[in-house]
Amino acid sequence: MDPTTARDAFNTSSSWFKSSYSGGANGCVELNLSVPGYAGMRDSKLGQASPVLLLPSPGLPEFIRRIQAGRFDH
Repeated sequence: MDPTTARDAFNTSSSWFKSSYSGGANGCVELNLSVPGYAGMRDSKLGQASPVLLLPSPGLPEFIRRIQAGRFDH
């Protein structure tokens, strides 16, 4: 599946979820793994209005490791 088709699939999907650590609060990142080969991420505050960040599924663990290591902190 190409990225444009994947993004369209995420935009119509109801399979978004937040970490259990969020306590149900807004202002979190939502994740969607329903599209084969891709992981979708979006801002929970914006919900369906949020742009979707696409990542190839195999890259998700490394992305999470870098977040945990503070590589994206400013």
